[in-house]
Amino acid sequence: MLPPRILRRLVLAPLVIVVTVFMVLTLPFWLVVAAAAALRLPPPQRRSARFVWFLVVWLTLESAVLVACLWLWVAGGARRQERHYALIKWFLEKVYTTAVHIFQLRVDIEKPDLPDESGVARPIIVLSRHAGPGDSFLLIHHLLERYERRPRIVMKAALQYDPSLDVVINRLPNAFVPRKSGQTLVIEEIRRLAATMSGQDALVIFPEGGNFTPRRRQKAIHRLEEKGLHAEAERARGMNHLLPPRPNGAIAAIEACPSADVVFVAHTGLDDLVTLHDIWRYLPIRAHITAKWWRVPAGDVPRGREERIRWLYDHWEQIDEWITAQHVAARRG
Repeated sequence: MLPPRILRRLVLAPLVIVVTVFMVLTLPFWLVVAAAAALRLPPPQRRSARFVWFLVVWLTLESAVLVACLWLWVAGGARRQERHYALIKWFLEKVYTTAVHIFQLRVDIEKPDLPDESGVARPIIVLSRHAGPGDSFLLIHHLLERYERRPRIVMKAALQYDPSLDVVINRLPNAFVPRKSGQTLVIEEIRRLAATMSGQDALVIFPEGGNFTPRRRQKAIHRLEEKGLHAEAERARGMNHLLPPRPNGAIAAIEACPSADVVFVAHTGLDDLVTLHDIWRYLPIRAHITAKWWRVPAGDVPRGREERIRWLYDHWEQIDEWITAQHVAARRG
């Protein structure tokens, strides 16, 4: 059970700062330990020092965000949304730059322009593939940095154990939902966030509801069959890299903000790195992520529910085919 907010502020936030100071002061020791540990590991896993560096940088950035949030609170700027979006943008840019240097991360994105033909910025609903722990960070970073959009997202309540995420995100139009709250609350929060969007905002949704695994894929197909959705189950069987999309969230967002364009996001490169164990064992020496964005103008979004479900599956199949093509090209390269 998540501790009360006041306890998280008084215990978890200061704890991060204390741990950060400890890690910075003892960094030489940890680098020596990491180097010694690397000698006992096979070559693909000799990356201990890189992880230590990244951890220290991450903790330092988290502590900086917490100090900045405290200053905003004291100065009376806790409700100034633009300052908090700027803080998130700064944090993600520093994390991204660090990953580029430490893990030699490279991200190639084929993307459309988000304003419509008249040059007027529209709100957007982003429907993205869910794969690995870093996809959300990269997506939010790109929306803030490249398109200067203000992301909104519905997240699991457990993420509030991260103090900086807890403080900043709770000061902005986002939503945290308990794990066992059910789809009804999630849909209500999506509808609430979508209904108040302006041309500067972007609502991010992951229709799969979780990372792809073969077991989850089979369970999702079985669930569709139990509901009598045999056409959707058959289409799901044809997708090798994705879980079938859950349409209710996307449809709720479109209904609440019919003026929004819809952007579909596909990405691949670190698909198998889901857990910390996966990252430790399989993170390549050079990390390369490829992505593609498809923009659908609001006027081209289907009107009826059944048409929207078919349209959503159409794009999900397109994303699956694109991922297959990327894997084939990577093997040939």
